[in-house]
Order: sequence, then structure tokens, then C-alpha cells
Amino acid sequence: MKQTELAIKQIKDFFQQNLSSELRLRRVTAPLFVLKGMGINDDLSGTERAVNFPVKDLGDQKAEVVHSLAKWKRLTLADYNIEQGYGIYTDMNAIRADEELGNLHSLYVDQWDWERTITNEQRTVDFLKNIVTRIYSAMRRTEYMVCEMYPQIKPFLGHDIFFIHSEELLQMYPDKTPKERENLITQKHGAVFIIGIGAKLSNGEPHDLRAPDYDDYSTIDKETGLSGLNGDLLVWNEVLSRAIELSSMGIRVDKEALLRQLKSSGKEERKELYFHKRLIEGSLPLSIGGGIGQSRLCMLYLKKAHIGEIQASIWPNEMREECEKHGMNLI
Repeated sequence: MKQTELAIKQIKDFFQQNLSSELRLRRVTAPLFVLKGMGINDDLSGTERAVNFPVKDLGDQKAEVVHSLAKWKRLTLADYNIEQGYGIYTDMNAIRADEELGNLHSLYVDQWDWERTITNEQRTVDFLKNIVTRIYSAMRRTEYMVCEMYPQIKPFLGHDIFFIHSEELLQMYPDKTPKERENLITQKHGAVFIIGIGAKLSNGEPHDLRAPDYDDYSTIDKETGLSGLNGDLLVWNEVLSRAIELSSMGIRVDKEALLRQLKSSGKEERKELYFHKRLIEGSLPLSIGGGIGQSRLCMLYLKKAHIGEIQASIWPNEMREECEKHGMNLI
């Protein structure tokens, strides 16, 4: 466990330096909580409950522990006047009380949240792919460092990442669930980026749910005719024999995409919230951003079978006992 703790710090230090230089990101300090009712907190799929508490000195106004910083980062780009081609990243810590606990899911979430200003001409799938490739390059460099420090760990990440749209994936495996499709394509290619998460596919269902006010999942790509400027990065986890999502990212909504997605999701009342008003009035920059799971990345590199071997959290007694039987030391 001591060696694991040392490796966790080495991985986190090395990767964030590489991510920063690869995408030209400055580190900023992030909040653990934001005021409720301003539209700043990430709504994730729209069903998760945020942990909240009254603030005495604000007349018991409610604050919410963040789910992620998807919208806060875009406000920060504007407030810090970050120039085009540059961005920010931060250590994001969150509590997601409604998570179903397991090998990959914890109440405690730690990730590198990042956001970068872009031009209108860069709001394309090709630009998204370019950013994904650069992030994956930082992951591969980190893997090399881990294997140098710990020779018993052998390289496993493939040289290239495979891109596929969620509609193409559905046509490839029409009788499978989204998670089954993810496992099949990731086992085949090793590292996969699935484009277009949130919009309905030809079967009437989205590949996965997305809140309507940060990722642009409805803009149609001119070359492919398919919708979505966002996606998920997955790699094959040999220890668990399944795909593991390391990052969710995307080109963010502009005014037109925001209004379109709020209407289609029945969330038009959000137009009156602080974040949404600023976006509609044009005081927020166009951007691309995402989150990269810190514990999941460490778990992958160090060949751990449970995220609780990387981070301190709360687990059911039955799960702790089961992990102990299999030699997994939960922190």
C-alpha cells in the first residue's frame, strides 16, 4: 500500500504536467461547492441529486457540492480573459451521492477538469479528434514513465486511438446495449473514442445521457451528416476484462445549440439562470473541455481491480470483505 501511494503521486504529478503542456492549460483553483439555483453546477444526466447545505452567513441560502465543473470552467475562462488557444485545468473533487458503488464508481470523484478557448472555425469533429489524440499521447507518455519506474508493469496502451460515432456503433451491434457495444468495440481496438453522446440515435435512444447545457451533442457534422461534437474516451481494462471510461469531453454549446438542446429536453426554464443568461448574451467564449478521471487512470496503470485501492471512500461492509478475500486492499 505504501508503494501504491507513492505511485499515485508520481502518476498524478507527471500526467498533469504533460496535459498542461500538451493543451497549453494554466492551473487554477476550483470550488468544492457553488450556490444553488445559478445553473453553474453540472447536472450530469439530469437525475442525480447534489449534496447541499445551508450557508449561515448568507441567510441559509443553499450551496451545492459540485458534480463536476463543466460550466464553472467556462465562466472562469471569461472572468480570467483566457486568450484563444489557451485554457485552464484544475483538480476537481466532487461527491456524487447517487452513484451505484462498484469497482469503477465511488461516492468520491476526483478528476482533472479542463477547458480551452476555441474559434468558431474549430467547432468541428476534426478539431475534437485532434484534442483527443493529444490527450491520449499524454496518457501514453505517462504509461511509459510508470513502466520505467515499475518494471513488473508492462505497456498495454495501443499506439493509436480508434474513432467511431455512436450511430455507427449502433449499426455495427444493433442487438446490443450501449455498454455491451462499448465493451465489444474497445476489446477489439484497445483504445476508442465514441463520438456523439446525448442525442437520440436511429433506434430512438441516446447512447448515454448528457445534460443539455454544456456539451454540443446536436450540431450536425457537414462531412458525416451525424450529430454531436462530444464523446467518451475508453480503453480496455485487462484486469476487469471490460471497457473503462477515462474521460468525457466535447466542444461546448454555442447560443444556438444551447437553445436547441434546452427546447428538445424540455429544460427551457434554465434560460433564466445566471450561467445560461451569460452564454445567451454572448459574454462567454466558445470552448472545448472535459474531465479525466484521476483515480481511474491510476487504477489502470497500476493494474488495480477496484477504485477503492486508489482513493479513500466509503464502501459497504460486504464489498470490503469480498475485496479482502481477493487480496484487494481498499484504502
